[in-house]
Amino acid sequence: TRALKGDNKAQGGWGEQVLGRILEASGLTEGRDYQSQFTYVDEEKNRKQPDCVIFLPDNKAIVLDSKVSLIAYDRYISAENEQARELALKEHMRSVKAHIDGLSAKSYEALPGMRNLDFVLIFIPIESAFTDALRFDDSLYLYALDKNIVIAAPSTLLATCRTIAHLQKLDQRSTNAMKIAEQAGKLYDQFVAFCGDLNKVSKSLEQANDAHQSALKRLSSGKGNLVRQTEQIK
Repeated sequence: TRALKGDNKAQGGWGEQVLGRILEASGLTEGRDYQSQFTYVDEEKNRKQPDCVIFLPDNKAIVLDSKVSLIAYDRYISAENEQARELALKEHMRSVKAHIDGLSAKSYEALPGMRNLDFVLIFIPIESAFTDALRFDDSLYLYALDKNIVIAAPSTLLATCRTIAHLQKLDQRSTNAMKIAEQAGKLYDQFVAFCGDLNKVSKSLEQANDAHQSALKRLSSGKGNLVRQTEQIK
């Protein structure tokens, strides 16, 4: 209640908290799969800080924004007559559109070192605030899409993030499989080299054994062996 009735900063903080819980519930891990308050400097040396960036396979990313004002929506809920409700809902609609326009102007498409997708996600932390706005103006979703922005409520964002988490797991498994295959190749090469060295040792042992037998024959076999000749000298 305090978040809804507070200023935009308080609402933004509350929205970020709800967003963080949804990301955790989806199976994503902060610092590895996503980063909150991601800060970077664009090509024009402007400092930017989206609420959240979700990392995708192939060095891609999705920007999430949760700073949607809900003050007008609170007035819509608490309005005592239909006229006041309609005026408040219309103001809520204008507030959402204004946020869409402002977010579109920030151009989050160019993240340093990553390729952002062609759209940005706007997160509305109250499901009914999204559905009521869409009911009032069913063109809202297309209005946002025209500006490369997708509006997400808690249910749709959770489904989206779980899909992302699944894709990340598949990518990790694929990466691990490649590492295993590479390591197996190295292991095979070492095994072949080891077998080759064993064959060399075997041949060397055979040569040493032949030399040993020849030395023994010179020492004690035959008429002119070393032992006989030494006895004769004695």
